[in-house]
Amino acid sequence: MSFKIATWNINSVRLRMPLVERFLTETAPDVLCLQETKCPNDQFPEKAFRALGYEHIAIHGQKGYHGVATVSRQPFDDIVRQDFCAIGDARHLSTRLRVGERRVRVHNFYVPAGGDEPDPAINPKFRHKLDFIEEMRLIGAEAEPGVSSLLVGDLNIAPFETDVWSHKQLLKVVSHTPIECEGLLRARDDGKWIDLMRHHIPMEETVFTWWSYRAKDWATSNRGRRLDHVWGSADLAPALSAIDVLSDARGWERPSDHVPVTATFML
Repeated sequence: MSFKIATWNINSVRLRMPLVERFLTETAPDVLCLQETKCPNDQFPEKAFRALGYEHIAIHGQKGYHGVATVSRQPFDDIVRQDFCAIGDARHLSTRLRVGERRVRVHNFYVPAGGDEPDPAINPKFRHKLDFIEEMRLIGAEAEPGVSSLLVGDLNIAPFETDVWSHKQLLKVVSHTPIECEGLLRARDDGKWIDLMRHHIPMEETVFTWWSYRAKDWATSNRGRRLDHVWGSADLAPALSAIDVLSDARGWERPSDHVPVTATFML
């Protein structure tokens, strides 16, 4: 059977609900993971999702900042909300569901952006980001026997040279500094995760999922970064049939600065 999961930093779910409705109508993933929902749990637009066939909704939100949500056509049999770095931010949500004969754990992450100065000694936001990705090393793809795993979301790091518009110019820019990239790749390797986007798309090919609001013409300048990721347990890699980055969504009316990424599996 086909199983499709999408991840999207929506940058305020209530503000951009028309874009979400368009995406779900046109693309129809089985599961959608949203980040930066900026919405407390009791104000999440559940009715709009249910009207589109997404009856099963897990939320980890807070007022004005951060927030993650996972909506699904299939029911969840487990929901976990983890407080990374023990500061109360809503940045992680884990759900488990059944896909055919297989059980799948889905981790939905919103990693801290890290501020502007890539020096943890003078920038507490960058220190927090490094601590967060260090803690991510404890999230394992094989943590539950008999359960496949996905880890998706806005990880706010573009780890490879072809994940950014200019490797040399961004080496000292937060999201592509060596210390961040090395930390994220350690978390990937220690957790036995496969970077499914790079498993499917050759390393020499550039892939971007984010374009700054500061760019007057984002499409022409194309100064993007791959900040949004799809990781999977090793058993899912052979089942991956497609990775789609909907770059056109960056040009929709009142867009997020991120675009949706969809992974399709034949399970």
